[in-house]
Amino acid sequence: MNDPLVYLNGAMTPLSEAKIPVLDRGFIFGDGVYEVIPIYGRKLFRAEQHMARLFRSLASIQIPNPHTKEQWMALIQAVINAHPADDQMVYMQVTRGVARRAHAFPKEVTPTVFIMTNPIVLPSAAVREKGVACVSMEDKRWLRCEIKSVSLLGNVLAAQHAAENEATEAIQFRDGLLTEASASNVWVVKDGQLMGPPKDNLILEGIRYGLIEELCAAGGIALQARRITRAEVFGADEVLLSSATKEVLPVVSIDGQAIGNGKPGAIYYQLYAAYQAAKAA
Repeated sequence: MNDPLVYLNGAMTPLSEAKIPVLDRGFIFGDGVYEVIPIYGRKLFRAEQHMARLFRSLASIQIPNPHTKEQWMALIQAVINAHPADDQMVYMQVTRGVARRAHAFPKEVTPTVFIMTNPIVLPSAAVREKGVACVSMEDKRWLRCEIKSVSLLGNVLAAQHAAENEATEAIQFRDGLLTEASASNVWVVKDGQLMGPPKDNLILEGIRYGLIEELCAAGGIALQARRITRAEVFGADEVLLSSATKEVLPVVSIDGQAIGNGKPGAIYYQLYAAYQAAKAA
């Protein structure tokens, strides 16, 4: 579809015709939140968890939720139905709305709601079999990373750092401790145990974080959430990325240094297979 239908503030409209006022606070301040939900076989995957995170993000920055969960689901379904692809990626964004430019929250403003979808693009089998290269960098973002904010300049700069180094992701460290990548959670495997940073304000709790917890419990993989040092990352047997578009992806080198034996490992293969089974369930 060259001009797909999207939802904007109460109406379905062609993407090329979807417009917002320049004084929308999402445009002026990045004052808004977003959520992304994968769809497989025209079915939303872990929609409950995604919607709960959207509602948490709205509450965190005090934007009144403009819809009930049932209304949200109906709007999302309408956008999905307008597109031919069976596997999609729905994007939802809510900003505080349009108001005179002033930093403090305006009174009596109506949130802007935007929903679109695109065909989902996942890593190829060849990429998965080979694994991906990453680079490291210092995490210089703000301290409210648990909010899925549209203010993503820090993530954009990290992703650009990866792109300039022909890497898939930039893995970030704050004061020598692992946080997350530019658009992924990061996992470390050592001696058969999977480890991830704790779910706090220094990372966005990816929906895959909870899924991986469930897959580990079902598959007998030991999982520990704790602070992870830079040395532990580089000395790991495996490093994995997780996100809606990467699902679970093996990292085989960081900054040109091989991770483990430089190949995807057993824990990756087990989690990837379990992930695919969860999608099909």
